[in-house]
Amino acid sequence: MLKKVYLRFYEELNDFLPSNKKKKRFEHSFIDRTSVKDMIESLGVPHTEVDLILVNGISVDFSYLVNNGDDISVYPMFESLDISNLQRLRAKPLRKPKFILDVHLGTLAKYMRMLGFDTLYKNNYKDEEIIKISLKERRAILTKDRGILKRSEVTHGYWIRSTKTEEQLIEVMKRFDLKNQIKELSRCLLCNSLLKKISKEKIIDRLPRKVKEFQNEFYYCKNCDKIFWKGSHYAKMLAVIEKLR
Repeated sequence: MLKKVYLRFYEELNDFLPSNKKKKRFEHSFIDRTSVKDMIESLGVPHTEVDLILVNGISVDFSYLVNNGDDISVYPMFESLDISNLQRLRAKPLRKPKFILDVHLGTLAKYMRMLGFDTLYKNNYKDEEIIKISLKERRAILTKDRGILKRSEVTHGYWIRSTKTEEQLIEVMKRFDLKNQIKELSRCLLCNSLLKKISKEKIIDRLPRKVKEFQNEFYYCKNCDKIFWKGSHYAKMLAVIEKLR
């Protein structure tokens, strides 16, 4: 017998829905009794994007079996809002945020490291490796692939919407409430290691002529043996930071 429920997805969860289902309550038909998690993901929304489900006004977990006529409201994750009095659907938010990025987000990884965020990235990570590291090191997965976020073992993750790096960075900053945790030029852009300040005199023989002339503040990565300074990329990053603030 064909059954039906009524669903409404809120805020950025609508990014996953077709236009005829966005930002409104809609009817959804089903045959076999199913969990609310499976129903939500069948509509294209990864469970890692969901933090609260209300069925007929009562919060439920992902294992709830949907009944004919249920009225279901689905809300996105609340990284900066405490809803502990309701039934959260994920592990606690990462209060010391760390990240691992998929192969499509190499430039974003550099931007995030420039702002001081602990960000792992390799251009040959496999999905299984990303998930394993995410769980072991409590890192949120940032990805352009919805599929990895639908894996049941994944606890923290976010699907990057934009294709432009600066917009991607703003997405992540807002989503994980990071604007007060910026520590620019504290990590190596290449390997993610922490940088240390180094005096100009110690590395002056390694500097390009114009850098010697115009720059006086330098940072050193012991792991990569690389030197960094506040060049043109830093100026662009400052503009992004100002947008966020």
